[in-house]
Amino acid sequence: MPRLTVRERLRARFDRTMDRGTPALIGWLALASLLLISVVTALVAIFDRADIGDKDWLEIAWESMLRTLDPGTMGADEGALFRAFMLIVTIGGIFIVSSLIGVLTNGMDNRIAELRKGRSRVVESGHAVILGWSDQVFTVVSELTRANHGTRSAVVILADEDKVSMDDQLRARVGDTGRTRVLCRSGSPLKRADLELVSPDTARSITVISPPGSDPDIDVIKVLLLLNHREWPERRPHVVAAVQDSENLAAARLAAGPDAQIVDADDIAVRLVAQSHRQSGLSTVCNDLLNFSGSEIYMRAEPGLVGRSYAEALHAYELGCPIGLHRADDSIALNPPMDTRIAETDQIIVIAEDDLLVRLAARPVPWMDEAIAPMKPRSARADRTLVIGWNGRGPKILDLLDRQSAPDSVVDVATAQEPPDLRQPRSHLVIGYRPCETTSRASLEKLEPGSYSTVVVLADDTVPDAHADDRTLVTLLHLRDIEERLGDPYSIITEMNDDSNREVAQVTKADDFIVSTKMISLLMTQMAENRHLHAVFAELFDPAGAEVHLHPADEYVVPGVPANFATVIEAAQRRGETAIGYRVKAHGNVAPGFGVVLNPTKSTPLTLTGADSVIVIAQEP
Repeated sequence: MPRLTVRERLRARFDRTMDRGTPALIGWLALASLLLISVVTALVAIFDRADIGDKDWLEIAWESMLRTLDPGTMGADEGALFRAFMLIVTIGGIFIVSSLIGVLTNGMDNRIAELRKGRSRVVESGHAVILGWSDQVFTVVSELTRANHGTRSAVVILADEDKVSMDDQLRARVGDTGRTRVLCRSGSPLKRADLELVSPDTARSITVISPPGSDPDIDVIKVLLLLNHREWPERRPHVVAAVQDSENLAAARLAAGPDAQIVDADDIAVRLVAQSHRQSGLSTVCNDLLNFSGSEIYMRAEPGLVGRSYAEALHAYELGCPIGLHRADDSIALNPPMDTRIAETDQIIVIAEDDLLVRLAARPVPWMDEAIAPMKPRSARADRTLVIGWNGRGPKILDLLDRQSAPDSVVDVATAQEPPDLRQPRSHLVIGYRPCETTSRASLEKLEPGSYSTVVVLADDTVPDAHADDRTLVTLLHLRDIEERLGDPYSIITEMNDDSNREVAQVTKADDFIVSTKMISLLMTQMAENRHLHAVFAELFDPAGAEVHLHPADEYVVPGVPANFATVIEAAQRRGETAIGYRVKAHGNVAPGFGVVLNPTKSTPLTLTGADSVIVIAQEP
């Protein structure tokens, strides 16, 4: 191998320094400037003593540097030789300064480009981290902004997307975030090095978002594995995630470890559809409980209620509706027996618009005995349900309806092709199939929907979400027009993929819209802000626990007789139930509440009819 020459060695060293980027370039230009000024200063001091007079070396060097930076400075020079030397330093300065400006500009452009790539590490503490990117991000960010309204907070998003694109989409879909700063970083949540960009060690919560695609649970489980096997400091942030397929729930919990909370999105969607089938308006109630712009669930100690019964606590608040107790061992008791005594270590679980608004009343608001309806036993009656459309949740919905329906209830499924295993024997349901083109008016009329009490429209999961919602909208329009001609004989429950389409679909006047993706996003945000709410919502969505129910108002108050909400609370309490609000049927299609009123004041005057509903927390027999 031939030996390298001195020139080649110097060139190699020069190349290595140039690889260091802008700082190296600035250093070389500074060195060139120093050499130029030093050489010219030495020449002037040696050959032009007559023009410089008694100036010393430092003063000559200073003047040379000024002429390097500002060519106009040499205009007042005297002496031909001195001017020649200053002209040399000025011309050299022009090249050096222009090069320096170019280097600085290029370096700043490169730095800005790097920052726009979102690869710098976030220096935050107590922030909320979101891992992944999908339409759910916009709901989660919006809710976190509302939850921290008026306080300084930060939300940091890490996703394998372009940072500028994420910022633009957030501005368009979320808008002004107030005092909450939203920071986006571009990187893969599946890479440990990229995860460090969002400073997870100092975060208060981490929410794992399911990515779009046919098998999103794989990525969620891999992220949970990475988080679980990471070396954390003393305090580990609260981790919340959701799986779209119930079969992956056990694997996700194993990957996440005991401290993380995993939501079964598929199971919740099934329960919402099945429960709304029996009581339209349920999704609106759940949406109000889960978002941060309406009534929320809080836990607070009430020393003034210690030793009193749960029934007494129901009337004790001026603002706020108790729904249960949070025990010292972290167990939850929703709608406990009315004679349950409140212990000193118990916290009251209260529904309120804000925890600052919850307060006890100086004296309970009196109820009106004459308005309370006589108690009559409830009896389950067989009903007829028409399911239009089909998707992967269909079999689970039928299984749940089978457990909840009265014997000999009928469910007919109307699709273009009969789903497999549809007619397998069930305990309470009689399952039938009817061929139907779901967007065809003539095909829908042949189904005779007026012979059913409830029509459920399921979103098609074999086409893109937007197209599925478009098809659902056409089906709803046909069904509503048929219903109006028949005299409003049935209620319509429907699934939607995008909540923005719900506003468009309001023209159909459907009784209830199930937007499960938004509901899951709201649920995850609530759990990220307060980990104790996981047990509360697990109880509310468990058929074996205390659920939200909408029962006919005439079971509680005499129709048409003036009353107040304290009267409704007392009537529900006598049934062993906890009343939290009511729904006015006449306003059922009016946004934003769709007739639902949660947590009214106890003195709120109201006159309910048999078509209206009372919203309660209760265990069904």
